[in-house]
Amino acid sequence: MISLTTPALLFPAISLLLLAYTNRYLALSSIVRQLYNDYQSNPDVKIVRQIGNLRRRILLIKWMQGLGMGSLFLCVVVMLQVYAGWEQAGHWVFGVSLVMMIASLGLSLVELRMSTDALNILLSDLEAEYDHTVQGR
Repeated sequence: MISLTTPALLFPAISLLLLAYTNRYLALSSIVRQLYNDYQSNPDVKIVRQIGNLRRRILLIKWMQGLGMGSLFLCVVVMLQVYAGWEQAGHWVFGVSLVMMIASLGLSLVELRMSTDALNILLSDLEAEYDHTVQGR
């Protein structure tokens, strides 16, 4: 048995996820703008590679947001179906909503991994530069 409150329980979680996804998007867009300016003043292949990575991450965030919003939309549809007495349909739609949320979270993990890999590349560059400086003394 599903009640009106069951899909409503996801509202706070979905809202917080969408806020987190939006913050990630805003941070990436700021980085892209900075890299674009850096490239305009000093073209470098590393900057182009970083922008390619950021483009893929932005695409993932777009899908994460879309799936999250779809999940929220379907939760509202489920509430309408339960209110109208269509509980069986509500069960199925709520299941789809949960699958969309799982997919959104999965993409979030992929994007987080890409972010970590990008940071590790930058850190390895710094370490290599430091090692070169120390050995040159």
